[in-house]
Amino acid sequence: MATLSTHLAQAALLVSAGVAPAGAQSPQPPRDTADPQITQLVSRLTLDRYKATVKGLTQFGDRRQGTDRNRAAVDWIEAQLESYGCTPTQRITYDYQPPPPRARPTPEQIAAFQKARARGEGQGGSRIRGNRGPVGVNNDSLKQPDPAIRALDAQPSTPGERQEVYCTKVGTVHPDEMYIVGGHMDGIGWGQAANDDGSGTALVMELARVLSAPDVRTDVSIRFILWNNEETGLNGSRAYVAQRAALQGKEDPPGSGTYPEPRWLGMIQHDMELFDHGMPNAQGQVSKTQRPDADVNIEFQSKSKFAEGSERLAWAFRDANEKYATDYPAAVGPHMTNTDSAPFQDLVPAISIRENERGMQIGAGWDPQWHQPTDVFSTYSDDDFRLGLNAAQTTLGAVATLAGAHLAQ
Repeated sequence: MATLSTHLAQAALLVSAGVAPAGAQSPQPPRDTADPQITQLVSRLTLDRYKATVKGLTQFGDRRQGTDRNRAAVDWIEAQLESYGCTPTQRITYDYQPPPPRARPTPEQIAAFQKARARGEGQGGSRIRGNRGPVGVNNDSLKQPDPAIRALDAQPSTPGERQEVYCTKVGTVHPDEMYIVGGHMDGIGWGQAANDDGSGTALVMELARVLSAPDVRTDVSIRFILWNNEETGLNGSRAYVAQRAALQGKEDPPGSGTYPEPRWLGMIQHDMELFDHGMPNAQGQVSKTQRPDADVNIEFQSKSKFAEGSERLAWAFRDANEKYATDYPAAVGPHMTNTDSAPFQDLVPAISIRENERGMQIGAGWDPQWHQPTDVFSTYSDDDFRLGLNAAQTTLGAVATLAGAHLAQ
């Protein structure tokens, strides 16, 4: 059995020398050469299909956890995965009880926070100069001008049972090892959560569609999972880790060749993929068009226990972006935070794929739709959706390489 460190070493070598992952039938091409079979797989991702999947998710409004619309969205996602042939689908079930409400900040505390944000403190990375737009969560239903969306989002969340769905592409050589590819399907803000995180959810679903095709084989397994309760504190991904971490690599029943929880090789999260219009101007306004130098941000957490392996994984993804993405480049950063890869970061190499750097740029108001009523499908242009498609191309190229994907002869 290949060890975790072995796979990470192979990931690093992919960048420098083109060494094949465990079980691959032939050596991978050198760094600057794309694998023709993986190029063919990436070509099966299209802008129209990606947009259609995002739009399908928006029919459930913001999909706030603990509501009927959230449960309906989980059912719809599961039905889509089944239609792709990514079966059997399975669910994680857990109980969510919200914590007691925190005391409201005093006017003095709010003023101190605003001054610190204006100085660029607490955002990670280097300081961003200039005025910021407003950030935070909209909780005012009347700020949603569309009465249909307002009505769809009206049911409040209630505590209790939660579910999230996943499916697995089982590896033909190492079914006992896998990469986890995730995005969160819940949202907030009285919109449609089209970007946060319909864009990441649709990306994961599209990868499941392509890699579940009957002519696709992978050497190691790949799990596609759509987290719930991200917006309440990563509760869905934390529940998965609590329930599944100890089951890794255990054959059940013994001798069956079946591994309910293959050993984790890496975790890749997708959270907000569409909007990279640049920093707000001096009036706090963001450009209405996607900036020409937009990029796909690949982040790892430099303070995690698996920082070294996570960084190697991030650079393998950047290498895949150079080979397989069609429009936008990728940038690697060390400040991964506040997303569903965080519960994994001290257990396995983990990275996050997103539109901006979370701690520095999103927190500084670069995305005015974040948790706002304007996070609806109609807000975004094809240039925005194309950035999400490029993130999908990046992940598909990287995961297909690392998992030894190939087309059946």
